[in-house]
Amino acid sequence: MIILGLVFIFQFGISCSCLAINQSTQTDVINASWWVMSNKTRDELERSFNCCGLFNLTTLYQQDYAFCTAICKSRSPTCQMCGEKFLKHSDEALKILGGVGLFFSFTEILGVWLAMRFRNQKDPRANPSAFL
Repeated sequence: MIILGLVFIFQFGISCSCLAINQSTQTDVINASWWVMSNKTRDELERSFNCCGLFNLTTLYQQDYAFCTAICKSRSPTCQMCGEKFLKHSDEALKILGGVGLFFSFTEILGVWLAMRFRNQKDPRANPSAFL
């Protein structure tokens, strides 16, 4: 019962934080992680998402766009920025994760309540004159 209660608190907190993250915070996290990645990882992401560069913020975008190997660059003169696609994808994922997490955290509360309700219930088949 105690462990289930602790799991509820942890899961409820994570679910609420997934639902509470706004778009500017997501942008900051994506921007920070983009510059930590290796060039190989960036190239793989640009190819798999079919986009070039992160956000059009500075001249770094021009450098990213120049080295982009996505298919969209060869088909048209402009590609969609990867940051927009990442934001859309992460927003959907965080909403789904937060909703599923909240659903299961409340079913855990039901488990805690049932455990508290029936933990000291006596066995009806037991001898009633027995001490325990």
